[in-house]
Amino acid sequence: MSQALRARRWIYRAAYVVLALVIVLLHLMPLGGQAGDWPGPDVLLCITLAWTLRRPQAMALWLIVIVLFAEDLLLMRPPGLWTAVVIAGTEFLRTRMAFTRELNLFSEWLMMAGLIVTMKLVYRFVFGIALLPQVPLGYSMIEALATILCYPVVVLASAIIMGLHKPATGEIDAYGRRM
Repeated sequence: MSQALRARRWIYRAAYVVLALVIVLLHLMPLGGQAGDWPGPDVLLCITLAWTLRRPQAMALWLIVIVLFAEDLLLMRPPGLWTAVVIAGTEFLRTRMAFTRELNLFSEWLMMAGLIVTMKLVYRFVFGIALLPQVPLGYSMIEALATILCYPVVVLASAIIMGLHKPATGEIDAYGRRM
């Protein structure tokens, strides 16, 4: 049984890396986006948050750091800034596993909305302190809104395709510990 759980954990990790690679490559491709268009959702953020909430042992801290730092480098963002903000958000979720286990999808969605907006504002605040040029606040909040609207779709797709669900109250991990 524990071998199957460990294998499943590595399957989730490999799927996360592959999805992240596809998402980043789609961002790098010139697909006709023009200046002034509406921003799309941050799908990688949605996947990271949803999968961390559902299977925190599969979404190891080192995996998230490597994937998001590579995304920072490839998308030419300040290296490590968005990674640090997302790590703070995922660790916030990990510390509230017992609380979030009892939430329904709507309540979870509201909690994620607050977390996503907070993460975007912290990112902008650090940019402001460093006096770096940044997009207008409205544009950033539209991107946050698109990400928030994308979150339930990612959760449902993860549940249907990957079988990801929140740990049940008595569920144990591969080492026999309660989750």
